Formats: sequence, C-alpha cells, structure tokens
Amino acid sequence: MNDLDLERPRILVVDDHPPSRMTAVALLSIEGYDVIEAESGAAALAQVFETNPDLILLDVMMPGMDGYEVCRRLKNDEHTRLTPVVFITALDDRRARLRGIEAGGDDFLTKPFDQLELSARIKSLVRQKRLNEDLDHAEKVLFSIARTVESRDPDTGDHCERLVARGKAFGEYLGLSRPMIRDLMWGGYLHDIGKVGIPDAVLLKRGKLTADEWQIMQRHVLIGEQICLPLRTMRGVVPIIRHHHERWDGSGYPDGLTKNEIPYIAQVFQVIDIYDALTSERPYKRAFSPGEALKVMNEETAKGWRNPELIEQFSLFIQATESEQVALSNCFAKCVNTAR
Repeated sequence: MNDLDLERPRILVVDDHPPSRMTAVALLSIEGYDVIEAESGAAALAQVFETNPDLILLDVMMPGMDGYEVCRRLKNDEHTRLTPVVFITALDDRRARLRGIEAGGDDFLTKPFDQLELSARIKSLVRQKRLNEDLDHAEKVLFSIARTVESRDPDTGDHCERLVARGKAFGEYLGLSRPMIRDLMWGGYLHDIGKVGIPDAVLLKRGKLTADEWQIMQRHVLIGEQICLPLRTMRGVVPIIRHHHERWDGSGYPDGLTKNEIPYIAQVFQVIDIYDALTSERPYKRAFSPGEALKVMNEETAKGWRNPELIEQFSLFIQATESEQVALSNCFAKCVNTAR
C-alpha cells in the first residue's frame, strides 16, 4: 500500500454467495489488503468486533439478517460508527440505494465488480476513515483536558454537566439548529479549557485578584481558542470559548465587542453560564433561587451588560421549566399519598 499507512488496511467482505465473495477477496488481495470473510450478517457482526476492520464490503440480500440491518447496528454503535460500509448489490435501483443511505451506508458497488472502481473507492474511504478517527481522538483529548481543568477547582461541582443539559434544553426552546445545539453542548465542556494554562495561584485564589492577576485570568479565553482552533469540528464552539465574557455594552473581554457584534451562540451560552453560577453554591456565596438569579440577571441587563431580548426569553424559559418541575413534583407527591 502506498500512502495509506505502514499498517495494511483490513477489509471485511460479507456475502452469502461464495463465488461473489471469492471474487472480491481475490481483487482486494491483489491490491495488498488484509481480507477477512463472513458468510452472514451475524458472522459479520462477530468479525467486526473481533478484528476491527477498516472497511466493510457488505452484501444486501442475505438470509436471516440482511445487509441493511447489519449496517444499522454498526452505525448505531459508538465503537463501529466510523467504519465505512460499502453495499455490494446486484440491484442497481433507486429504492435499494435509498434504503442503504437510510441504514447509514457510505457507498455502493454493483456486481460484477470493476477493479479500478473498487480500488479507488476503497482507498478513498479507508483514508477518510483514518482521518475521522484522528479527529475523533483529538476531540476526546480536548474533552479530557476540559474535565481535568474542571477537577482543578473542586468548588465548581458538576458545572459542565449542568451547562450541557441546560444548553440542550434552552437551545431547543429557542428553536436553534441541531449543529448550534451541539455547539452549545460542547461549549458546556470546553468553554473554560484555556484555564489549563492559568497558574493555580491565580485560578484557585480565594481572595480578590490583583490587576495583574486579572489580566492573567482573562487570557484563558485566548488560550482556549488556540487549543480548539486547529480542529474543523470545533469551529462552532470557538466563538463560545473566546466571547462568553463579552458584554452587550462593550465592557467585556477579550475584544470589547458590543451588541450583535458578539456571536449569538456566545450570547446564548453566556446567559446559561451566568445563571448556573448564580444558582450554584460557592465558598464566597450561597446558591440563589431561580427567582433571585433572574433578578440579578435583569439588574445586569439594566446596566447594559446583557442582551435584553435574550434575557427575556431565558426568563420565560426558566419560569416554564420551574413550573413544569413543580407540577411533576406535585403529581409525584399526590401519587405517593394515593398509594399509601
């Protein structure tokens, strides 16, 4: 194999028809791949978890478990979702391809095989799979760093987890797109990742920071941006990381942006972050009630710090959420009393 890697890619060929399977195995072996075979859907799943192939050539029409079901199971599993699945079929019709796409298939090849087409498509998909794995590993490293940062400050508790949950709920309430909601959720973990570069003497100081220490602390948004910027998948999260301390009137940092110069996703995240800080207990303050927290946020809005329209939407969201929780609690209490 030329430029794919020093490790030879492993291909799993799944087909209940031995002659077809042998043809594919022969062609792939000539290309220098390590080839594994399976004669059924169940055998294919067993081979996948045993051998971790780089790509699967999967026949559609098989007795018992067909190729569509095999693909669905693989794509729904966290450990195999990145493995490319190429459907092999004699059915060159639109319906078969639509079913394959719905199942999560990555490509289609029609029997009999064209060797050049087979070789080109497999090389491309294997290369993409390895790039995706590298990105996936990089993302996991970032989240591990973020968890380490959070653990440095024992007072924050489950701050990140709460931000993720409320980010999803508020994003849905606002009708944001799925990518924006995902960015809000990822922002919950990664917004303060830059604090990994802030000395403990500053980050964990109990008293008021000096002017010099405050300048050091403010650098965490720039450090976080530089950590996440190289990853394309983090493009939507980077504005949250850099701008979640800006203020509506321009008195925030690091860029002193005003009003809608501040990316909307960062404005939304900031509101969630502030509310969580207010409603959580800290060594220097008690946990505020939802009503008290909203009052503080409205006072800050009156000072010009927050987007008035967004604060109003968030207040309605919290009130609706609290009303729903009260109703559920009352219902539960009623059920318990009835059961007694």
